[in-house]
Amino acid sequence: MKKNIGVVMGGYSSEYKISLKSGDVVCKHLNTDKYNVYPIHLLKDKWVYIAEDGSETPINKGDFTVTVNGNKIEFDCVFNAIHGTPGEDGYLQGYLELLNIPHTSCPMYQAGLTFNKRDCLATLKPFGIKCATSYYINKGQEINEDEIIAKVGLPCFVKANKAGSSFGVSKVHTKENLATAIETSFKEDDEIIIESFLDGTEVSVGVITYKGEVTVLPITEIVSENDFFDYEAKYQGKSQEITPARISDEMTQKVTEVAKKVYTTLKMKGFSRSEYIFVDNEPYLLEVNTIPGMTAESILPQQATKAGITLNDLFDNAIEEALNQA
Repeated sequence: MKKNIGVVMGGYSSEYKISLKSGDVVCKHLNTDKYNVYPIHLLKDKWVYIAEDGSETPINKGDFTVTVNGNKIEFDCVFNAIHGTPGEDGYLQGYLELLNIPHTSCPMYQAGLTFNKRDCLATLKPFGIKCATSYYINKGQEINEDEIIAKVGLPCFVKANKAGSSFGVSKVHTKENLATAIETSFKEDDEIIIESFLDGTEVSVGVITYKGEVTVLPITEIVSENDFFDYEAKYQGKSQEITPARISDEMTQKVTEVAKKVYTTLKMKGFSRSEYIFVDNEPYLLEVNTIPGMTAESILPQQATKAGITLNDLFDNAIEEALNQA
């Protein structure tokens, strides 16, 4: 009997449009011989199943079911394609776990931890994971620009602590631009992290559980046409994403080991994509993403393709892993 798979997409953050694209790609590549596929939009004002004709049917939030033509549909598994809240920060994971519905993302705690850049980096540093020097500010707190610059230097990066797709991120070259960058970040989150600039080769490393084994995918080198890997560079073609990365075998081995260590140390499951910058041939962790983009042009699917894993296989494996852990 075919499994009912709900593919959730959208979300409540600035990333919702990107998530809708990821979810659509997942729906198109799932094996309809094995699965009944239900595209589901989770938006601030509605949770709805989108039928082929574009009609919308509300999701019952009490048990995460949908009634179609008088039939109540229960989901055997949920494929989570939501970037940002509530799909990447632990809220959806906790909800589904309380309902005993398997899902393709990492567990609630890991999602919440990795979505919080400050907490994630603080957790990993004692395990020997190298990170940039950082400074934290909460909204309403007094801002001492001289103190910030004395700690992290210039240029530096000002980031919203809990946001993705480079929303709320600025590269600051002068003290005069620091206040504006902080204000921009606070539009996305009430916590920010300011990090020292690391000058070196940037790479992205996908790590997944594939057929029961923690698997590091081929590494991607990021070459941005802009000042850094911002929204334009990520989604509007203003970057080169080169897989495999043009780095030495030694650098490849180092970042592969670190990425796998991050995944296992955090007790991750499902997908992850972590970003690093090499300084003196040593990889420094920038952040960990647990719901990476899933379009054919997105980095992790590109890496999977290089590893000989098709999108169909990648998505099918995610569902199988989730069902096996249930």
